[in-house]
Amino acid sequence: MKTIIRTDERILSADVFGRDAQQSREELGFWHEDAQDIPIYRRCQVLVVGGGPSGTAAAAAAAKQGADVVLLERYNHLGGLSTGGLVIWIDRMTDWQGELVIRGFAKELFDRLPPDAVAGPAPADWGSQDADKAQHWSFRTAAYHGIVTWSPTIDPERLKLLSQQILLERQVKLVYHSWVAAPLMKDGALKGVAFESKEGRMAILADVVIDATGDGDLFARAGAAFTNDIEEEDVHHCMNTSWMFAGVDMNRWIAFRAQQPLAYSDFMQKGREACGLFDRPFVAWRNDVALFMGPRQAGYSALNVDDLTAVEIRSHMAMDAHLAFYKAHAPGFEQAYLMLSAPQIGVRHARRLTGVDAVLRSRWSDGVALPTEIGVTPAVSPKFPNISIPYGALVPEKLDALLACGRHVSCDRNSHGFMREIPQCWITGQAAGVAAALAVQHGIQPRHVNVAELQQALLAQGVYLRPHSHAEQTASVQPTSAPSAASPQIQA
Repeated sequence: MKTIIRTDERILSADVFGRDAQQSREELGFWHEDAQDIPIYRRCQVLVVGGGPSGTAAAAAAAKQGADVVLLERYNHLGGLSTGGLVIWIDRMTDWQGELVIRGFAKELFDRLPPDAVAGPAPADWGSQDADKAQHWSFRTAAYHGIVTWSPTIDPERLKLLSQQILLERQVKLVYHSWVAAPLMKDGALKGVAFESKEGRMAILADVVIDATGDGDLFARAGAAFTNDIEEEDVHHCMNTSWMFAGVDMNRWIAFRAQQPLAYSDFMQKGREACGLFDRPFVAWRNDVALFMGPRQAGYSALNVDDLTAVEIRSHMAMDAHLAFYKAHAPGFEQAYLMLSAPQIGVRHARRLTGVDAVLRSRWSDGVALPTEIGVTPAVSPKFPNISIPYGALVPEKLDALLACGRHVSCDRNSHGFMREIPQCWITGQAAGVAAALAVQHGIQPRHVNVAELQQALLAQGVYLRPHSHAEQTASVQPTSAPSAASPQIQA
């Protein structure tokens, strides 16, 4: 049953579409695979698996900290969902007072992107509650609760190029078109990975491995504990393939939506009747490009190859149906044409690490910097203060030589709604990269990294952190039982 209830706890939507009937897979037995020796492709200090927002940030930060870094990526580009997934609307990077709290690697990206590759409100307007400005930006994905925010849209190709340029400048070894197949384990610790490419199976050995796969593929296969609970009707657990139309006039579309609400409502209703799966467009970095980040499809698993295939098929069929309907009925879309469907499927949730600590709903109201804070995220609404991200959210409860970053960090279901977003992935990726480099430099496990030293290194890389007392800053994370809302797992 669908729900249209919206709360600060979970953002639920009526525009979520259930899955097609599931077909069972025939049991066909097994094939025995013989053991084999595989060549070692490379040895390094820090291996980053996955080149999405968190993995790119992790590799850049680790290399800046002085580590020898390899980044393994299955596609031909960096940026993950922010580029290949066409999630070019970057979620809020300012808090509700207009302060930029998503900084560090994220700020470097926006400082270096060409001006014509970014669209959004000017810094002087961040945090503005002016009614006219808020209304203007609300139709351009940059104002919520009557407050203007820095949540820009970007040119994905420019972000791909810049991300690659930064890593090459820092002498990160990039390995594209390569997919991790299995962890290499010894004495309960990760020693590297086996990966597949056109050359066949090879190995990379590393002192510390960062799982930036987004789905926790590596830590799950290595035996780390995780959670994969979902709510089928929740937008945060849906999947879809995004696409873009070109040849449009988004200013005309926005005028129609803003000035003719009844006609817009009628348009949307007729679209649902005609197309079944139906969604509205978002602005892009150009007025002549429309972005569709839905329709969002529920009940599918990002860990099931048949489900992934089904979502791709439905999404591409929906794209074709949308084009026909919008060209015929939507102001500003008369000359629209297919520009691009995302090369990467839009997965919002698969697994979440069980870490030494976690981002927890019970802490949202606290407004305090945790002793092991490695980043700060804007809250879901103005009634909450900024939320502290603890280092323990990146550290597996037991598994050594591995850190996690991105949408699969340790958090509860409520907090996952924002921890999966691209700015938060930049935060956790940068923290994981710096922590991995420090662990290598000191010859220790990542869980034993001194948090005060980690925080100072992050500050030196431009990350926004709040101050702590000296006693608090001597904290380090230690392996303990799974975190709970009542007992954060931090030890001095």
